[in-house]
Amino acid sequence: MSRGTTGANAEEIAGERRQLLNVAYRLLGSVAESEDAVQEAYTRWYALPRGRRDEITSPGAWLTTVTGRICLDVLGSARARRERYVGVWLPDPLPDRAEWGLGPSAGHADPADQMVLDESVTMAFLVVLESMTPAERVAFVLHDVFRYPFAEIAAVLGRTPAACKQLAASARRRVRAVRAPDAVGQAGRADAVRRVKAAWENKDIAALVDLLDPAAVMTADGGGLVGAALRPIEGGARIAQYMVAIADKAPGLELLERSVNGAPGLVARRDGVVMTVASFDVTEGRVTRIWAVRNPEKLRPWACHDLS
Repeated sequence: MSRGTTGANAEEIAGERRQLLNVAYRLLGSVAESEDAVQEAYTRWYALPRGRRDEITSPGAWLTTVTGRICLDVLGSARARRERYVGVWLPDPLPDRAEWGLGPSAGHADPADQMVLDESVTMAFLVVLESMTPAERVAFVLHDVFRYPFAEIAAVLGRTPAACKQLAASARRRVRAVRAPDAVGQAGRADAVRRVKAAWENKDIAALVDLLDPAAVMTADGGGLVGAALRPIEGGARIAQYMVAIADKAPGLELLERSVNGAPGLVARRDGVVMTVASFDVTEGRVTRIWAVRNPEKLRPWACHDLS
């Protein structure tokens, strides 16, 4: 990769971290794994002899290439790890730093705060990415999301630019097959989530059934650490009954409307502790998918923020 300038100093090198974390998260769907991948890329950079580093005209591009290769390796082993995962594995949910009043100079303590929240990190999009092969995902994310040319992606995948173009095209077909265009918009999604919140708080099964698509699917991720449905719950009526049953078993559960991965979602809190972060997919005003992340290890970025 050749984009960038010569003679980058340590500050400029460190400044690439935000971009690298954004690339890695879209490739891996895990904040912790993304941070590890980026840290490993920096370790390899500083392990290079000084003369070799001086020869690299674009350190940022070099770091992106190395981060991409590390993520490719992680993706290759992730499937086996996730087969041993208790229940369904879901990507880590991300909070919106703007909702906590944090400006761009709030520091780098939490990698989740470095994420750019757009359509490429919605839970629906990340779940589609999970269906791709590692090579497809890398080619698609680097090209379609970050606009890297295939000649540069070829250096990451160790394939020809033509082969990388084919991988991205295959991934694009997967996205089109799963994601139908929806003109509901952010306001429409927020309205649907708000109505689900009200019906859930009132334990109104009939209202929930009306808000849920008859073929809706709810997927929960407890990671074996907390109680959660081990398999997706299918059908609006069954989901409504399940949601009301949860409310009955958790008196004092507080529901908050919050952005989740850049889209309207709900945060369930009890005694000040975040218990669940839920993402929604909405089509024609009705909820078609609910992703409920309950694994406390994936909720750490939420624990350090004041949701009140």
